Amino acid sequence: MNLLRKILFPIVPIYYLATWLRNKLYDYGVKESKRYNFPVIAVGNLSVGGTGKSPMVEYLIRLLKDNVRLATLSRGYKRETKGFQLVNTTSTAAQVGDEPLQFKTKFPDALVGVDADRQNGIASLRSQIPQPEIVILDDAYQHRKVKAGFYVLLTSYTNLYSKDILLPTGDLREPRVGAKRADVVVVTKCPHEISAVERKKIASGLKVKPHQALFFAGIKYNDHVIGRAGTKSISSFVDKSFVLVTGIANPKPLVEYYQGLGLKFDHLNFPDHHNFSEKEIAGLKEHECIITTEKDYVRLIANFSDDTLWYQPMQMDFIEEGDGFNNIILNYIKNEVP
Repeated sequence: MNLLRKILFPIVPIYYLATWLRNKLYDYGVKESKRYNFPVIAVGNLSVGGTGKSPMVEYLIRLLKDNVRLATLSRGYKRETKGFQLVNTTSTAAQVGDEPLQFKTKFPDALVGVDADRQNGIASLRSQIPQPEIVILDDAYQHRKVKAGFYVLLTSYTNLYSKDILLPTGDLREPRVGAKRADVVVVTKCPHEISAVERKKIASGLKVKPHQALFFAGIKYNDHVIGRAGTKSISSFVDKSFVLVTGIANPKPLVEYYQGLGLKFDHLNFPDHHNFSEKEIAGLKEHECIITTEKDYVRLIANFSDDTLWYQPMQMDFIEEGDGFNNIILNYIKNEVP
């Protein structure tokens, strides 16, 4: 914890009161939440930073896309546009945000929209033809103006909400009691060798409610990288140096994965959702080979030749009981789709 966060600790009770009161006003109906007669799944977290929301949204898209018409709705963080935007494969990150563009690039048949006003965004998506049957909300756990039918709450293995405190000293956006709104809690970015004993200990600390299901998931990295020139095996980089460029909340798992493979690379780490300046791009162009994340790739690719820039695909990977998670989601959809 840095010095500034310690200095700001007296603000924590004020922040607690404000967020607690806001939630109570929604809980008791003083402030109105809009409900829907079709499935709306909200993916989010209690904390700021990387808990794996994008991999979870992509996991849900893969699970559902072949059986129902679905749409995703994001805020479009750091985009330069306002209001509702429908994401196309020709859109830019500046227009729609990096993560929504990543969704559309990876799943071109999916309907992807961005709007800070989630009610308006849902209405705009539902006005499309054909009309989506399901809407997946990205990073919408605190967006109480919309009452989703199902909530997936994520918490990172290395920063469990049960061990955290509120902003500005900690990383929590709202008090831990807010976790009770979740239908499913997923501990993300777990080591794949996590033991049953440790999982039980984490479950005890999270204090999941009887109505909630708890799952554990890790990160699965593909054995190849992808670029406009095609695909290339990670093993081909064993005797070749490259630069790893990351602009994500927590690059540590990827760095450790590459180190474990014995790869030789320099790591250039930028803030989450970083908008690369012309000077920074010029500096990156001095390198012959760059590997980056999917999110950074969609922001950088326009500036590089086909054989220079590559991205590392990754997926959320459940540690046991993945079928149990799938069945919970599928049963919710089955009961809600008209």
